[in-house]
Amino acid sequence: VLYKENVGTGTPTPVTPEMERVKRNQEICSSVLYKENIGKATPTPVTPEMERVKRNQEIISSVLYKENVGKVTPTPVTPEMERVKRNQEIISSVLYKENVGQATPTPITPEMERVKRNQEQISSVAYREGLGKATPSPVTPEMERVKRNQEQISSVLYKEHMAKGTPTPLTPEMERAKRNQENISSVLYSDSFRKQVQGKAAYVLDTPEMRRVRESQKHISTVKYHEDFEKSKGSFTPVVTDPITERVKKNMQDFSDISYRGIQRRVVEMERKRVDQDQENLTG
Repeated sequence: VLYKENVGTGTPTPVTPEMERVKRNQEICSSVLYKENIGKATPTPVTPEMERVKRNQEIISSVLYKENVGKVTPTPVTPEMERVKRNQEIISSVLYKENVGQATPTPITPEMERVKRNQEQISSVAYREGLGKATPSPVTPEMERVKRNQEQISSVLYKEHMAKGTPTPLTPEMERAKRNQENISSVLYSDSFRKQVQGKAAYVLDTPEMRRVRESQKHISTVKYHEDFEKSKGSFTPVVTDPITERVKKNMQDFSDISYRGIQRRVVEMERKRVDQDQENLTG
C-alpha cells in the first residue's frame, strides 16, 4: 500500500514488436537459467493415489477443454471418407508390423498365471480403495419413463439417417451358398479342434488344497450313500406274479437242483457207458 502511494501517475506506452521480441528472449533466458539450477532428483514410485489424482486431472482437463469448444457444423460421413479411414488403418497396421522385430515365444507357466491373477486382484483392491462412499438412489417411475423416451428418441434418430433399401428375394441359390458356408465353417472348426484339443489332456497341479477337497468329496459321497441305503433298507418292491413268471421261476429252480445234485453229470456218465457197451456188442 505504501509503495503504491509513492507511485505517481505514468504515461502508458504502446507495446511494439521490439518489446514483444525482448519479452520472449527474457522468457527463454529465464527458462534456460531455471533448468541449469535444477540438481539431481530422486525418482518416486507411482502409487495408486498418484494414479487416481492423475486420472482426475485428465477428466477435469477434458471437461474444461469441452467447455471452451465452440459450436461446430457436423459433416456427414460419406463412403469416400470411410474408404480413406480404412486405408489409413491398414497403412498404420502395415507400418507397425514392419517395425516389429523377431521375438522368441515363452510358454505360460503356472507361476506366471499365479502372478497375473495376483496382479489383477491387487489392481481390483487398489481401485476399490480409491472409490468414495456413494448414496444409492431408487429408480422411480419418472426415471423409467425418461429412460424409455431416450431409447425411443435414439432409435428414431438412428432410423432417420438410414437410407431406403431394396429387399432381395431369398433364392434357392442363396440358400445353397448359405448351407455350403455353414458346412465349411463346421469342417474348419472340427479340423482345428482335432489338431489343438482332441487327444490332449489338461494337466492340473495336485496341490494339498485339491487333495483336501477331493477327500472331502469322497466323505460326503460315502455319507450320502449310507444315508440312502439306511432309508431304503427293509423296504421291497412288490412284483405281480403271472403264469410266465411262475414258469421261468420253476425252470430256474430245476436247473439249480440239477446243478446242485449232480444229476446232469450222472446222466452224461450213464450215456457214455451205454455208448461203450453198444460198441463192445458190435465188435464182439
